[in-house]
Amino acid sequence: MKLLFGSFLTLLVAAAIGLGATWFALTRGTAFGAVHIGAWTAWPRTGSSDIDPYARAGIARTGELPVGLGDGVAFVARRDDTGRPFDGRCEVVLRGTTPAARFWTLTLYDPEGRLVANSANRYGFTSQEIVRASDGTLEIVAAPRARPGNWLPTGGAEHYVLVLRLYDTPVGVATGASREVPMPSITERPCT
Repeated sequence: MKLLFGSFLTLLVAAAIGLGATWFALTRGTAFGAVHIGAWTAWPRTGSSDIDPYARAGIARTGELPVGLGDGVAFVARRDDTGRPFDGRCEVVLRGTTPAARFWTLTLYDPEGRLVANSANRYGFTSQEIVRASDGTLEIVAAPRARPGNWLPTGGAEHYVLVLRLYDTPVGVATGASREVPMPSITERPCT
């Protein structure tokens, strides 16, 4: 009886640890093969046949359609360059250049992956509609109130996520260091 009880308890603990680790990996976005460049993170293998099982389960759970490895890569930013989470009541400034790509989009989502509702009905920018400085750099301000230039409304959401999708780009699996790829810097201005 003691052996049966011990075996059952061991099986129960192992199942709890295994299921807990899987739940953590799926809800926290933990996937293997991540590429970190400043505040931006990408999982280039997510759109390939080399996808890891946790990323595959995460995609099945959310129902998203990842960018295929041959088509491009999606970079996600949840925090600014100093590590502070985005606050939709404050201004966040993206400055600099994007990596070489035929086309790119920048979209603002809530943490659950839905577009953030706002009165302007603007949810992102594309490389074709962005206004650039004379030196080719860009500046995009994500803020709750309208700003001149490239303004992305946050709708006052408490938290949000920025997704930069690069299409037909050399950036991918072999990319690993920030010195290799120019990504826009992300800074948060103090809330007023």
